[in-house]
Amino acid sequence: MSRVANNPVTLPKGVDVKIDGSNVSVKGGKGAMEMALADGIEIKVEDGQASIVYDFDTKRAIAGTTRALLNNIVIGVTEGWEKKLVLNGVGYRAKATGKTVNLTVGLSHNVDYELAEGLSVETPTQTEIVIKGIDKQAVGQAAAEIRAFRPPEPYKGKGIRYADEHVRRKEAKKK
Repeated sequence: MSRVANNPVTLPKGVDVKIDGSNVSVKGGKGAMEMALADGIEIKVEDGQASIVYDFDTKRAIAGTTRALLNNIVIGVTEGWEKKLVLNGVGYRAKATGKTVNLTVGLSHNVDYELAEGLSVETPTQTEIVIKGIDKQAVGQAAAEIRAFRPPEPYKGKGIRYADEHVRRKEAKKK
């Protein structure tokens, strides 16, 4: 059995947590985020740490999830989240202009992907995309949607993949 909810979330300097009934708002150097608490779950803030208070018999599963979400919000408003994508293929390239990513990935047309509010994008090189933001879920969703335009294929490895992703290669057919 996991005991994630029993570990307190450490609040760095400059992070302000406000609890208003079942809503929790967290403010930090990079911005502010809110989350709603499930019924039967409470958060107590003491000595620079936030701990989850719950009924062990009925709310055990959602308490660990709540602790993880609160930790992700605290990291997001202090450090921020980022995902790196790599384009692999002849002629595959990306260009970021404002909140739009223009992709040339071997389709008959260029793909323009518009980022959600609160996210930013950089292209350090033509074959790298870096998505940044304070919301971990939004950053991951944007990266997954961009990757879905051309996922890596197993024979040559062409496509868009995460920087830390390993693509299992298949052997070509033998005659």
